[in-house]
Amino acid sequence: MTDQWKATLADGLAQLVDKAVTEGAKQEDAYATIAEEMDRLKVTDDRDPDPADTVSEQVVEEPANDWPAA
Repeated sequence: MTDQWKATLADGLAQLVDKAVTEGAKQEDAYATIAEEMDRLKVTDDRDPDPADTVSEQVVEEPANDWPAA
């Protein structure tokens, strides 16, 4: 497979920056915010590389079966 994903990613980032500028952001602020978010994502990924593998801390309650027809 080629590096098509890199071109797709670059295009998506360009569209993201364009949308932010269209909504009133300065281009340099959009780049800075993307860089900050990337840093945050790296830290999050280092702490838990695959959040889907983490056991949920929430208690799953069984649905009530108290309907008249149940």
